Amino acid sequence: MNVSHLVAEYGYLAVFVLVITESFGLPLPGETALIAAGVFAGHSHVLSVWWIWAVASTACIVGGSIGFLVGDRGGYRLVRRFGSKIRLDDAKLKVGRYAFARHGAKIVFFGRFVTVVRTYAALLAGVNKMRWRRFALANAGGGIVWSGIYAFVSYGAGNALAHLSGTINLVLVGATVVTVIVVVLLVRHKTRQLVEVAEAAYPGPLE
Repeated sequence: MNVSHLVAEYGYLAVFVLVITESFGLPLPGETALIAAGVFAGHSHVLSVWWIWAVASTACIVGGSIGFLVGDRGGYRLVRRFGSKIRLDDAKLKVGRYAFARHGAKIVFFGRFVTVVRTYAALLAGVNKMRWRRFALANAGGGIVWSGIYAFVSYGAGNALAHLSGTINLVLVGATVVTVIVVVLLVRHKTRQLVEVAEAAYPGPLE
């Protein structure tokens, strides 16, 4: 998929479609589209960086909301029905519920800046029954800030960022891998403690 070509051909529509689909749970290059649009606007001035920011922010908010509703309405039922087949028992579900109840806003807001988390945070927030109001505020805030930073930085960098995009992607991938490894190790280290705390917070079977 040549994202730069799509942005040059379809402009704001390409940004909106790719960002919104990534935001509700499909691993499409929304971030790449936002950067490509900013770079394109910076050296061609065909697109407005302000409109890019507005379009991407709207796509984040709408896409995240769809992902949350899908997770809340359908995802949770699927997990409850088939979770045992992938070793996702009540104890692990309670840990997820507890994590989003205590730190959901941080996960949704800051997760916008992490490649893998950005794609699935809204869906997981819905599955783990995060409160809608808290999710909506974190989702909107994260989407607006993320869109603004990427749009204006890439716009300012212009062609220079285009030449460095390969290096930037490698750095982002490397940072994501390291982050995932650290999180996995921390979760494994504290699994028993988390299970006990989550069970205390949600005693008995989940509804």
